[in-house]
Amino acid sequence: MKAIVGLGNPGRRYASTRHNVGFQVVELLAKDVQGHAFEFCIWFKILPGLVLLKPLTFMNSSGLAVAQVVERFQIDSADVLVIVDDIHLDVGRLRFRRNGSHGGHNGLRSIERVLGSSDYPRVRMGVGQPTDSDRLMDHVLGEFTSSEADIISSAVGQAANGAICWATEGIELAMNQFNAR
Repeated sequence: MKAIVGLGNPGRRYASTRHNVGFQVVELLAKDVQGHAFEFCIWFKILPGLVLLKPLTFMNSSGLAVAQVVERFQIDSADVLVIVDDIHLDVGRLRFRRNGSHGGHNGLRSIERVLGSSDYPRVRMGVGQPTDSDRLMDHVLGEFTSSEADIISSAVGQAANGAICWATEGIELAMNQFNAR
């Protein structure tokens, strides 16, 4: 069993924010699929052996939802792909990785804490840097500009395709096909 986890914050207020690009990928993949609720997440089964996860916790507690699904479905951490926003990448840039550090991202930090490891694949989706470093929270909880909207829409589609590639073909092929775009 494998899981694709899209990170974000629940609620309408956050739906189209930079912090919710992970949710947007899961929503695209689960477009016509019935969701199932656990205490900390909604999950969707889209292919045999593959579930999608959308945490119902806020970003900083994402690990609670991941732990719930990993335990319920007995998924190894190497089979959990986490999709997350990254301010250090240009808007729309994708970076698939076999593993890595949380890099200061509180959602990844929470997941690493519950898994006890940073040894899980991830997709970092570029959301650009704030113009003022003191306004980081406003930046990630803000919406994309009109000029960024088409770029991020395309990136969400590419991330969805890359996530399916990871699930069916492996991380190496996903990195080779989707990191260069």
